[in-house]
Amino acid sequence: MKKNFLALLFFVLVSVIFISCSSKNSNADKLSGFSNTDSTGIKMDKNDLPVISFNADFHDFGKIKSGEKITFAFNFKNTGKSVLIISNVSTSCGCTVSAYPKQPIKPGEESSVDVSFDSTGKHGLQTKSISVYTNAVPAVTTLRIQSLIIGSVDN
Repeated sequence: MKKNFLALLFFVLVSVIFISCSSKNSNADKLSGFSNTDSTGIKMDKNDLPVISFNADFHDFGKIKSGEKITFAFNFKNTGKSVLIISNVSTSCGCTVSAYPKQPIKPGEESSVDVSFDSTGKHGLQTKSISVYTNAVPAVTTLRIQSLIIGSVDN
């Protein structure tokens, strides 16, 4: 009886470990934004997905005066093998706004995420982030801008 109980306990323990390892792998794919099927249900390989390749993911505006409004274009290219879709762009602060292409970007095409920063009421070193949400892997790319704000436009 005791041997049967230990064998059953061992079986349950091995089953729980197997199930938890299997669910971790499938959750990793979900978190990365990767699905192995496209919208038509056709299986896709990760190598066939779009790739958003930015020329740079950081821009330093240098020294500016408080009250200045500055912009920068983060240029990128779809270096993947399928259409790139930017679903959303969010910023870390209301003082930073962005514009991005709403239409699909074909493989080999280039575009930009345009970022504007309003330094009104800001002083000192300012670093802001911009999150770009796409159908690529990884699903989110973070861009950053920085500036050192001194004085004001009025001075």
